[in-house]
Amino acid sequence: MNLSVNLNKVCLLRNSRGARNPCPKVAAEAVIDAGAAGLTLHWREDERHTRADDVRELRALAKDRGVEFNLEGDTREALIELALELRPDQVTLVPVTPGEVTSDHGWDLPREHALIAPLIARLKTAGIRTSIFLDANAANVPHAQATGAERIEIYTEPYAHAFGTPRQATELERVRACARAATALGVGVNAGHDLDLDNLPTLAREVPEVLEVSIGHALLADALYLGLEETVRRYVAATRGDAVDAPRTQ
Repeated sequence: MNLSVNLNKVCLLRNSRGARNPCPKVAAEAVIDAGAAGLTLHWREDERHTRADDVRELRALAKDRGVEFNLEGDTREALIELALELRPDQVTLVPVTPGEVTSDHGWDLPREHALIAPLIARLKTAGIRTSIFLDANAANVPHAQATGAERIEIYTEPYAHAFGTPRQATELERVRACARAATALGVGVNAGHDLDLDNLPTLAREVPEVLEVSIGHALLADALYLGLEETVRRYVAATRGDAVDAPRTQ
């Protein structure tokens, strides 16, 4: 399981003052030095955190440093055109609800097939690996495969929210079943949303089909207490299934 660090929150903090500090590029260099296998940016239309120039800068850095770059976003033409221009290693298409604070659901398949399948075809023609955000429901996997996407990213918020409660086993099983269904069909598996140092080791041990996790908010929050490089090192260990100490947050 590889760790891709989502740096949106660094961009958000920078934007709050309108200057260059904190610098996403400097943060990206630090997480690469600490062992992250990739960088992720989710470029939203309102640019409330990541901007188009951030995507260009970190795509170039990832290429220079030999790590993967994952561009997340919706189906707007501007994002597809930027992806075709920069050729990231992966584009993850994520549905957006107007006014949402963060992504909170996967694609509604097969209803939205016609919306995303042509975009996936364009990206694949350019040699870009494609992934789509999917709820942890094994029944959705054949519909995801039908879009042409090479990977799915399982939405893990329900698992994370249930961690440490009586529903943990149920939600973990939903993720496991979805991952196994995808693997059986030759579809790669990523995962993300609300994963942290507490729940990530269990996921890594119990669902080895997951190839990559994309983590931003929790990792950057932990970095306030632990420092960025130490935090990344702990998350890399967690992706191996190692139990790690999480900072006290309350």
